[in-house]
Amino acid sequence: MPFVDYPEHYGRIWEEIQEAVGQCLLGGDLIMREDMFRFEDKLARMLHLRKAVSLNSGTDALWFGLKALGVGPGDEVVVPAHTFVASLAAISHVGATPVLCDVGKDMCMSPDSMVEHLTPKTRAVMPVHLNGRCCDMESIKNAVDDHSRRIGRQVFVVEDAAQALGATFNHKHAGAMGEFGAFSFYPAKMLGCAGDGGAFVTNNDVLAQKVELLRDHMMNRAHKNILFGYGYNSRLDNIQAAILNVKLKYLTRWIKRRRQIAGMYRKGLRGLDLVLPHYDLFKECYFDVYQNYVVRSNSRDSLEEYLEAEGVETMVSWRLPLHNQSCLGLGLYHLPNTEAISKTCLSLPMYPELTDTRVGTVVEKVCSFFD
Repeated sequence: MPFVDYPEHYGRIWEEIQEAVGQCLLGGDLIMREDMFRFEDKLARMLHLRKAVSLNSGTDALWFGLKALGVGPGDEVVVPAHTFVASLAAISHVGATPVLCDVGKDMCMSPDSMVEHLTPKTRAVMPVHLNGRCCDMESIKNAVDDHSRRIGRQVFVVEDAAQALGATFNHKHAGAMGEFGAFSFYPAKMLGCAGDGGAFVTNNDVLAQKVELLRDHMMNRAHKNILFGYGYNSRLDNIQAAILNVKLKYLTRWIKRRRQIAGMYRKGLRGLDLVLPHYDLFKECYFDVYQNYVVRSNSRDSLEEYLEAEGVETMVSWRLPLHNQSCLGLGLYHLPNTEAISKTCLSLPMYPELTDTRVGTVVEKVCSFFD
């Protein structure tokens, strides 16, 4: 029982993938060609935004977005501690200081904890939409606006939406509620390419233009000259864009299947000594897409070992919280929810190709552990 089944995933759309990749190779369309621009247009339209700029990773999307905003040395960026290290790395790469806040029971940024960590040096706040669920963006944005008025300068809200393509809050898409959003197309993501990939999305034409230059050595391709000094090499190659174009038309279907699987897990696992990722808080505001199905158990390590022995592959993310990773030099924090989650969270298999029979097997194995 694999955690993600890539062979099954690609097997179902293999002819379309072969055709798309073959056209790229036989046509010599490898770097910054029509497939890439078509994907950017489709992604922007899906999110109801003006611009999408494809890149080689979600990390670069965050990094370049902060750089384009002018965030840098002397600035602080508030970010939840329960996230992948890439969120913090992007802040560090522009010379700013990550300031860590706690998360709520849904593992997303706690607005109350975020407010406690705002200072006159805060230049941006980075909500991380985790596991296919949006943060409480209304509370976060209202608090940030209040703080901006108090300190007399704008504090930006920038979204790490790497795990939440398709999720919404108040009918607005993850990645489309702040100054910019960042997505990852790592293979295991909601929409994954066959390698690394990412995208920066925004309604701000000026920011998008800056990111477009940053990704391609600050080069104005039309006039063959360099603008504004040195840039980077962070283009999404055309073959990956072609693969994403094939997959994008299946995204709605895949999200529907993920939500069905989550419902089956909920029905089969309720009543056990587990915390399931179904939250009643502002229920009508959220549309969750279940990038991951993360349960919590005080017997997490034993459950993980048992399921592995039974042939069910699981995943533990962030077993040691980021603020306890001494090599990152983040300082001393007491973030009780983050620390508790790191000791108890376990991701069960979750992907659209997971059959009802296999979901039933996972449920059966988890129930047998607790029995």
